Amino acid sequence: MMPANELLLFALAAFIMVLTPGPNMIYLVSRSLCQGRKAAVVSLFGVATGFLLHMLAAAAGLTAMFMAIPLAYEILKWLGAAYLLWLAWQAVRPGAAGSPFDPRALPADSPLRLFVMGFLTNALNPKIAVFYLAVFPQFVRPEHGSLLAQSVQLGLVQIAISFSVNLLLILSAARLAAWFARNPLWLAVQRWVMGFVLAGLAVRLAFESRRN
Repeated sequence: MMPANELLLFALAAFIMVLTPGPNMIYLVSRSLCQGRKAAVVSLFGVATGFLLHMLAAAAGLTAMFMAIPLAYEILKWLGAAYLLWLAWQAVRPGAAGSPFDPRALPADSPLRLFVMGFLTNALNPKIAVFYLAVFPQFVRPEHGSLLAQSVQLGLVQIAISFSVNLLLILSAARLAAWFARNPLWLAVQRWVMGFVLAGLAVRLAFESRRN
């Protein structure tokens, strides 16, 4: 069983990740603004299914790798820290991406197509694949039991957080878009706060020794 403090730290990392603008957020918000909340919710279920695919692949792969290559933990630990630092830089660098609430025209689609597009947007999202492969290993420890069970537990936490946050975003997309248009300074504040939190997580995870 994973300790509560480890789960809380992972939940923080997952929360920051879902707030970082990427293909999933841009697609879901755009769908909500162009076709309405119902269409965006259908798309969100497709996105969640894509998360399940990433989670199962990472859980199976990490379990096999940890058993075969003990050095894999150290390698992935530093890769994960580097990835978080890269995300921090992407958040604060000059010319960083603007608001995900900027209108992006999308054609109206059927529920089945909405679900499939949501699934593909997430399944083919490299940001999610790297998060699972680079950040998961820093929380999975042999002394806490089954590596597969731990990976699935972390995946379910991440999916629950991502689903909840994205649901709130798409249900309030129109109001948020109008608010950010009136208050552009908050976009810069949000990016810098996110950048510092990601950098702090990277340093903490990189220099934490593995307990055996």
